Amino acid sequence: MKSIKFFSFLVVLFILSKTTAQEFKLGKVSIAELEQKMHPKDSSAAAAILYKKGTATIEYNQQDGFVLITHVEARIKIYKKEGYDWANQSVLYYNASNDSREKVDFSDVCTFNLVNGKIEKTKLKSDGVFNEEVNKYRARKKIAMPNVKEGSVLEYSYTIRTSNITMMRDWAFQTNIPVNYSEYVTYIPEYYIFNVRQKGYVFPKVNTEKNNKSILINSKERYSTGGFGGGATRTEYSQDKIDYIEAKTTYIAEDLPAMKEESFVNNIDNYTSSLEQELSIVKFPNSPIKTFSTNWNSVAKTIYEYDDFGPELNKTGYFEDDLKALLAGVTNPEEKILIILNHVKSNVKWNEYYGYSCDKGVRKAYQEKSGNIAEINLMLTAMLRHSGLTANPVLVSTRSNGVALFPNRTAYNYVIAAVETENGYILLDASDKFSIPNVLPLRTLNWQGRLIRKDGTSEEIDLMPKKASNDIVFLTYNIDPEGKVTGQARRQCTDYNAMITRKNIFSTKEDEYLEKLENKNNKIEISDYSKTNEKEILKPIIETYSFTGNNLCEVIGGKIYVSPMLFFSTEKNPFNQETREYPVDFGFPFMDKYNITIKIPDGYAVETLPAPAAVTMQDNLGSFKFNIAANENTLQMVISHQINEAIVSTQQYEMLKDYYKAMIAKESEKIVLKKI
Repeated sequence: MKSIKFFSFLVVLFILSKTTAQEFKLGKVSIAELEQKMHPKDSSAAAAILYKKGTATIEYNQQDGFVLITHVEARIKIYKKEGYDWANQSVLYYNASNDSREKVDFSDVCTFNLVNGKIEKTKLKSDGVFNEEVNKYRARKKIAMPNVKEGSVLEYSYTIRTSNITMMRDWAFQTNIPVNYSEYVTYIPEYYIFNVRQKGYVFPKVNTEKNNKSILINSKERYSTGGFGGGATRTEYSQDKIDYIEAKTTYIAEDLPAMKEESFVNNIDNYTSSLEQELSIVKFPNSPIKTFSTNWNSVAKTIYEYDDFGPELNKTGYFEDDLKALLAGVTNPEEKILIILNHVKSNVKWNEYYGYSCDKGVRKAYQEKSGNIAEINLMLTAMLRHSGLTANPVLVSTRSNGVALFPNRTAYNYVIAAVETENGYILLDASDKFSIPNVLPLRTLNWQGRLIRKDGTSEEIDLMPKKASNDIVFLTYNIDPEGKVTGQARRQCTDYNAMITRKNIFSTKEDEYLEKLENKNNKIEISDYSKTNEKEILKPIIETYSFTGNNLCEVIGGKIYVSPMLFFSTEKNPFNQETREYPVDFGFPFMDKYNITIKIPDGYAVETLPAPAAVTMQDNLGSFKFNIAANENTLQMVISHQINEAIVSTQQYEMLKDYYKAMIAKESEKIVLKKI
């Protein structure tokens, strides 16, 4: 598939090579580090990670059996005030009262400054540590480092402990500031096999060695807790020594450049050099082999069987009476979909929490008229099924969560609904009041989702829109001899453009919205503003207004120079890099079309008129058309700009860049009017 091709360059097998760890000790900050004024390889950097090391160790103790301990140490240099945010560190962790519970502790948190040629050390006090509840399952431990200035060096470390071995943390070698040195080491007993995957453009050096290890088992109970057991039957305390092999793997990357943002990037973390590890197999002696999610089908089936997912779809007795009244006499499937979608949207408000797991459950969410994403859209799916439609949940990774590259249970963080019809799937999300069938919230437009059926089978679902969202403008204006422009504009938006426009309109008061519109459009003055269909979301939204502008034309030497599109022209090429490292993600296909009528002032005639033009990209990627005609004292123009693919590959970047360059050059050409 095309999306897989786009990301094929991100996935590589790690390369084995030997390397030596750099010497580093917390607290041993040098005067040279404090005196450094700018990063030697990136003078624009506001901060840099001088050193970061992580270790993930699976070790045995008598109380809990095997546990996973992750320890991280870091040293950060602050060059500019813009880098102060790096003084605020946080760790997200599971706080549920089950085996997934994690414990997080910060330590060695200090700020170092150079004062009168001497190193001054400021330790973190207890009031600089915060614990924030994120939801029922997760919390975040945060620190705010003290006495941070330009030139400071920050140090911290933290440890995460959990008995859930599956929760191996991802490790990012790269970030949005330079990284001088990044090291990650794993210590994994032979009983656990992890799938190791890397993404990004910079790959660490890797060294693996095997070491002999042993543990002592003091009782039958402890013997079983760690995953051993089998034929052991004794209950009295005794001590057995168990030998095993531990694999130590070291990953080291040096001199990593900062990740630079580019225009129309989905989520830059998709391209950041990082490491993911997913538990694949557990094989203890005298015990059957236990396999975990190894492909997307098994991931989907596992999630469907969770108590807070699949069983929630089967709960009844909370919506049937309401649905029966709403659907009385309705047989058309499309009508049913709209009625049920609007019912959920108007009765259950999203509480801003993501996730594919229900928190309080669909029944309680319906009663309390509030719920998380899972509760809202699993409820929606259940209602659609109850009405006789073939509906199933679709697992999604939001744009902020990154593209789900590898099969694992944490790849998804969202769920929507899909109805199967003769013409394909209709995708639905009841968490957004402006969403309609097949027009989902922008946060969900992230390549592929995975639909799960009742029997546990699943299939990949393309989330990216295929239909163009239109933005059609009718613009009529007069120019007077002094260059003042007065006119009327009518703008009609469909689908995703309509969703964005409605959100902008409803997010602010009308006077604030119009003030922003005036400032955005070269300080024009707007009057007679009206909008149509702002609440009829199945219809295009239409805005009309009159405007006056004194800065839209230039009068030089008795001639009038005007850019015919006025404030609707594209002024800056968003694609100005020589090469593009990431795919261009427009979010959805679109067509911008302008029908423009210009009235020439009395006593003037056209001296120069831009010539018609057309630019077409290969593979039907997009096209630009510019047509203009003069009829006595009136000019008529039709201009269209159309992009037919939501995602443009890096291989097509040069063509896209040249296309935008030609389009902007044509839109920038001026009409010249002269006195007769």
